[in-house]
Amino acid sequence: MDWTQQIDSYCERLSPAYWAEPINAVTNAAFLIAAFVMWRRVRGQDAPLACLLVLILACIGVGSYLFHTHAQVWAAMADTMPILLFILVYIFAVNRDVWGLGRWSALGLTLLFFPYAALTVPVFQLLPGLGSSAGYAPVPLLILIYALLLRHRAPQVARGLAIGAAILILSITFRSLDLPVCGQFPVGTHFMWHILNAIMLGWMIEVYRRARA
Repeated sequence: MDWTQQIDSYCERLSPAYWAEPINAVTNAAFLIAAFVMWRRVRGQDAPLACLLVLILACIGVGSYLFHTHAQVWAAMADTMPILLFILVYIFAVNRDVWGLGRWSALGLTLLFFPYAALTVPVFQLLPGLGSSAGYAPVPLLILIYALLLRHRAPQVARGLAIGAAILILSITFRSLDLPVCGQFPVGTHFMWHILNAIMLGWMIEVYRRARA
C-alpha cells in the first residue's frame, strides 16, 4: 500500500495543496471545542470511560484535520480509526454501565459490531445518493436499535440516544450531498459533517455521563 497516495474525495479540494480544503480543515476545531466542553463536565466524576471518550473525540478532530490538509492514505487512517474506536468504546460503555453487563459480556457484545457492519454496509450501499457515507449509515441505525431496546429500562437514555441518532442522520445527509451540490455550492457541504458530528459526539458523551450518574 502506498501510504502517501493522494486522495481527492471532496468538493472543496481542487489540488493536492496543504490548504486546498480550508473550510473542511478549520471546521475540525468543532471537535476540539466539543472535547473541551465535555472534559469540563466529566472530569472529577470517577468516569474513566467518559474521559476516554473525550480524549478520542479530540483525536477525531486532529485526525480529520490531518486528512483534510495532507489528503493521503495515512491521513485517511488517522481520520477513520479514532471514529471506529469511539464507536466501540461507546458501545462497551453502554453495554456495561446502562445494560449492567459484566466486563466480558459487554466486550463480546461490542465485538458484534463488526459482523453487524459487514452485513448492513452492503445494504446501505444499494441506496442511491449515499455514496461513501454508506459506511457510516449503520451507526445511527444501531443507536436507534439501542434506544428502542432501552425505552422501558432507561427512558431518558433512550431519548438521548434517539436525539443523537437524529443529529447523525442529518450529518450523514450533509456528507452525502457534498459532491452532488458541488456545482452550485463550490465549497461543498462536508464541513457540516464536522460541525454536526462534533455536536453529536459531545451529546452522546453527555447522555452516557447522565446515565452513569
